[in-house]
Amino acid sequence: MADTLKVDFVVYPEHERPFTADATYTQDGNRKPVVLYTHGFKGFKDWGHFNLLANYFAEQGFVFIKFNFSHNGTSIDNDSDLHDMEAFGRNNFSIELEDLKSLIDMVHDEEGPLPQNELDLDRIYLIGHSRGGGSVILKAAEDTRVRAVATWAAVNNFDQRWDELEQEQWKKEGVQWVTNFRTGQQMPLYYQIVEDYLANVERLEIPKVIQKMQQPLLILHGEEDETLPVQMAHDLHTWKPDAELHLLPGADHSFGGQHPYQQEELPLAAKAAADLSIAFFNKHA
Repeated sequence: MADTLKVDFVVYPEHERPFTADATYTQDGNRKPVVLYTHGFKGFKDWGHFNLLANYFAEQGFVFIKFNFSHNGTSIDNDSDLHDMEAFGRNNFSIELEDLKSLIDMVHDEEGPLPQNELDLDRIYLIGHSRGGGSVILKAAEDTRVRAVATWAAVNNFDQRWDELEQEQWKKEGVQWVTNFRTGQQMPLYYQIVEDYLANVERLEIPKVIQKMQQPLLILHGEEDETLPVQMAHDLHTWKPDAELHLLPGADHSFGGQHPYQQEELPLAAKAAADLSIAFFNKHA
């Protein structure tokens, strides 16, 4: 039986803040479909059960690549958790789309870290969790190299929590603070994220951009999601009626994950989401 590898590498986007990524796959010399897994707000590539998820996809014949957004609060020197709060505060949606582009470019690089004879570049799939679900929809709409997309508990828009009163106070002070309840950290959000959104709204407005998206879309959402209401999945389906929608009974926002994740098996809800995604991607090979 061929060996399963995990290859760690660094991506260097044009904005010049590099980020870490890793690819898990079975090394057998056969070209395999590629999944790029995109974490959400306050997430990172090694959170919770994500390494188990990578192994599961690799066992099913995929190259599974997960990565840290360049400004998610990790760094190339320490990507084990969020620690760089200044970078976190400077993140915005345009940066995340540039990060995704840089990662897709690197996958296509013949001199890059991944052997091209292991990659089926005609089958590049995106999975996005939570806020990452919005990012993968936007990226697919502007990048024909993406074959199909699955969202796991995705947001339906990026500005849904910015009411006018809060936005005025935010603009005046330049920063607002959010709490990471897992670590107790106070995490800054600089007002530049709003300015970036407003300056690039035609590119970043999910309800409109999703209608331009040509690739097949799978929408997954847990019925017990305590963070983002199930209505968001219904909204995405309304805006893209040819999408496939599945609501997972008993699944919460993280599909059974927690950090740190101590068990050796993938949570049942995450496995169900993975199986649905794998079947969808194989259907759209």
